[in-house]
Amino acid sequence: MTITFLSNYINHHQIPFCNACYKLLGNDFFFVQASPMEEERVAMGWHTDGITLPYVHCLYEKEEKCLSLIEESDILLAGWSEREDLVQKRLLAGKPVIRISERIYREGQWKAISPKGLIHKYREHFRFRNDRAYLLCAGAYVASDFALIKSYPEKMYRWGYFPETVKYTDEQWQSLKAKEGILSIVWAGRFMPLKHPEFMIRLAEYLKKRDDLWQGKAYTDFCIHMVGSGEMEQELLRMAKESDVEDKLIFYGFMEPEKVREIMEKSHIHIFTSNHLEGWGAVVNEAMNSGCAEVANVQAGAVPYLVEHEKNGMIYPDGDFDKMAQAVCFLIENPKRMEEMGRAAYETITSLWNAEQAASELVRFAEGVLKGEAVPAAGGPLSQAPVISPAKMYQYLMKKDKEGK
Repeated sequence: MTITFLSNYINHHQIPFCNACYKLLGNDFFFVQASPMEEERVAMGWHTDGITLPYVHCLYEKEEKCLSLIEESDILLAGWSEREDLVQKRLLAGKPVIRISERIYREGQWKAISPKGLIHKYREHFRFRNDRAYLLCAGAYVASDFALIKSYPEKMYRWGYFPETVKYTDEQWQSLKAKEGILSIVWAGRFMPLKHPEFMIRLAEYLKKRDDLWQGKAYTDFCIHMVGSGEMEQELLRMAKESDVEDKLIFYGFMEPEKVREIMEKSHIHIFTSNHLEGWGAVVNEAMNSGCAEVANVQAGAVPYLVEHEKNGMIYPDGDFDKMAQAVCFLIENPKRMEEMGRAAYETITSLWNAEQAASELVRFAEGVLKGEAVPAAGGPLSQAPVISPAKMYQYLMKKDKEGK
């Protein structure tokens, strides 16, 4: 069985999954890169050396070879690219396509009524609803978006991004995080409005005033590590100064992924404040793999799939600073629970939401597709994606948590 993965370009979020596929399929796995990586991503520390991997072929350099792979492989795994025409050609020929998609209505599901948009979605998705076309939902709200246009009925599955998974020995695990003294909180990403980095300045101000959290406790103070940069950087620095919390925050700028992980490994809590415009959020995978107790906005795509409330982290409603701060305080006041959630977060990634598991399930699923038997996984990647609207997700997860499901 041959599988070709078509996407815009290969990056550090995709390489572990692709490596795992290559390990399983060998020379029957290919990645077709449709375009060079943007300079902005390169400036952020993203590596471009992925194109040297043995299974990577660049469409803009080896067009004839790449077109042949896309057309003739048993399975086309179609991520985002500007070459929808190639995907369409394959679908029209009746050949199986497994799409990977983030949200199509992240700016608001009301856009589903747009006549122009519906025509576009009909051509790409709806007309193939009963054909050999399947959808991997890279985010918990993708299924809800596609259900609005009645596409991929009973053929939508959980998916995501799968950064490198690190495994620790018991000895390494015990030495990762300080058991007393300074409690470390990490936030990582671009400083832009949708990611709400300003919440960290407000949190620093709040925690600094809460003397009761630190007096006579194992953790006597805190530090917030701000990894990243962007358009809001000067505003954040100004806010920190005006709020008198400069001593509680460290700004690192953009860092290479390996350096970000080093900070996460030493941090007790990772906070993910992105709103509904965040399709996935691979830093959640990385922080959970690093043993951080997660505090995350439920509206970001990765969160409902990865975070189980009060088991491996805490979730809060969109834009609710008070609920976020309460979750952080709960962890600080309950260090044993915080440590348990961090361990559970680590196990979520190492046992289920990782590249090897995703690749294994994809190969199993693809073999079934070729036999006419598309069987979902029991849980995690390739399991059936529930159709839950953004407005109802928080209540759904809270109810699920109470029922113990």
